[in-house]
Amino acid sequence: MTALACPDGPAVLAETSDLRWLYKPPGLPVFPPHEDPAGPSLLAALLRIAPDHDQPFPRGFEGGLAHRLDTSTSGLVLAARTPEALATLRALFSGRQLAKRYRFIARNDVPWDSHLLESPIGHHPSRRDRMVVQRGPNTQARGHFYPAHTRLRRVSGRLWEAVITTGVMHQIRAHAASVGLALLGDTLYGGGASPPEEAPPGVRFCLHHSETTGLPGPAVSVLSPAWWPQSGATPRGGG
Repeated sequence: MTALACPDGPAVLAETSDLRWLYKPPGLPVFPPHEDPAGPSLLAALLRIAPDHDQPFPRGFEGGLAHRLDTSTSGLVLAARTPEALATLRALFSGRQLAKRYRFIARNDVPWDSHLLESPIGHHPSRRDRMVVQRGPNTQARGHFYPAHTRLRRVSGRLWEAVITTGVMHQIRAHAASVGLALLGDTLYGGGASPPEEAPPGVRFCLHHSETTGLPGPAVSVLSPAWWPQSGATPRGGG
């Protein structure tokens, strides 16, 4: 596998007859914001680059985009080229046959180097922008809890890898924060108010989706953005 450097903007990194591997820069939403439907998004960029994605895909999967990343998160997004390919890809996700590999920078340090988290995650009972990790039978959530599986591994210093086989909203952010590894700058989960000084405008925290394994087709991996402190040294602004 060859690890690719991050492009300057949205791009197609690889493709087969069924799938395209896209790069989403940090700070760009996957879908247009509700307050600005004509604003910049990965979907708008995809339809400019590859107009054949303008098809009647199911609601929530426009353009064949098979999953989402938070606006601050950079990295790979998979796009199916037909509704049939999307259904196949979604079945792989729901069957936990795919593993998504991320890197992130934590605000604090911990004395251990790896951790497996399997606590379910649900919607916060009163805040629609936040998720909550089930810590016991009395943990409250709006609706039910969703199975969530996250494996954490220290890369160096406060630079961590997270591998997930489930896709719950804010899964890595919530799971990591629950064991003392809130993402640097992630105010929603206790990561402080300051992302690294090098972060582009509008980026609140460092989270990067580098690879999805288990897919048919080429093995595609993309390096973290160049402005990240790759050595694992304490990020400036980390406290």
